[in-house]
Amino acid sequence: MAGNGILIEGLTKRYGHGDTAVDALKGVNMSVAPGEVVGLIGPSGSGKSTLLKCLGAVIDPTAGRMTLDDEVIFDGKWKVRDLRALRRDKIGFVFQAPYLIPFLDVIDNVALLPMLAGVPNNQARQQALDLLTALDVQHRAKAMPSQLSGGEQQRVAIARGLVNRPPVILADEPTAPLDSERAMAVIRILNDMAAKFETAIIVVTHDEKIIPTFKRIYHIRDGITHEEAGQGLGFH
Repeated sequence: MAGNGILIEGLTKRYGHGDTAVDALKGVNMSVAPGEVVGLIGPSGSGKSTLLKCLGAVIDPTAGRMTLDDEVIFDGKWKVRDLRALRRDKIGFVFQAPYLIPFLDVIDNVALLPMLAGVPNNQARQQALDLLTALDVQHRAKAMPSQLSGGEQQRVAIARGLVNRPPVILADEPTAPLDSERAMAVIRILNDMAAKFETAIIVVTHDEKIIPTFKRIYHIRDGITHEEAGQGLGFH
């Protein structure tokens, strides 16, 4: 996959006006290469969620520039006409909770996004099955979400985030509800998927178990990011 992953330059976000204005982001600079998994950590209220929402085209930044996969998507204003299509085609989301659709089986939970993008149903289901196989949960393809363990639900959620082969994955506390073994399994999966599909991945986390696995970490505090080298210890 071509492209430069994620590039954020001087990104700011101000809520409100005048004396009541709050600067949630104060000139964030950040980069993630294709195939790289980067950690984003910081205290509550530091701007992590605001940054992810801006990058995910969920809220409007105030100023700055964002580039995804060689496409400038924001430069003082949105440069993309259809933000819904941008989110569908370029960005995969993995959340703390799986948010699986309870009345669809596993394979249709994953296949729904490509179906909505116009991929024929059979092809979409095959794409879903391929990812479920890569994530070692293919034997649950016909199960309903309520029949899955927490770890299985999170792997299905990762498959859903990857099914459209997005160049960018935004993972918001993906291991928070999991024990140590399952948390490390999820991070291993994200690293494997990043390498296989050249996906740039940002993982927002408070999870002390997984922080040592990152080779690069961005700390965000009071709306400003600071980059540091991570331990990059890999998996145990």
